Amino acid sequence: MTQVSVRGLIMRGWLLLVAVIVVAVAGFSVYRLHGMFGSHHDESIDSDISSEITPFNPKEVVLEVFGTPGAVATINYLDVNAAPHQVVDATLPWSYTIRTTQPAVIANVVAQGDNAFIGCRINVNGVVTDERVVNRVAAYTFCLDKSS
Repeated sequence: MTQVSVRGLIMRGWLLLVAVIVVAVAGFSVYRLHGMFGSHHDESIDSDISSEITPFNPKEVVLEVFGTPGAVATINYLDVNAAPHQVVDATLPWSYTIRTTQPAVIANVVAQGDNAFIGCRINVNGVVTDERVVNRVAAYTFCLDKSS
């Protein structure tokens, strides 16, 4: 038979008692801190304010390509989601309008015409933000506005 010492039982019991006290004090402290900052209160306040999000800053971005009337151009542009599109042999003048409430829109248009004169313009809410005109054979131009 093995002999159990009283001293060994007291030492084991003492360590267990200290561990239980530490866990209890830590749990109580966390509970009190949650109460102080109100993180466990799930109160809902009724109000007449709608939870519907309304557009706060609508934008109208117009991409334009112009040149000699009747001339044609290959036009590449980005839509409202920044997806690329291409229009082959578009008759000039050409325009594309983007209407959005997104905080920012990247407006980009690239065009190459079959004539010696071509230009592009980006209008944001009626204000010209970029414009370029080129006069050379097989004219190529681009307009970019990242700040819209």
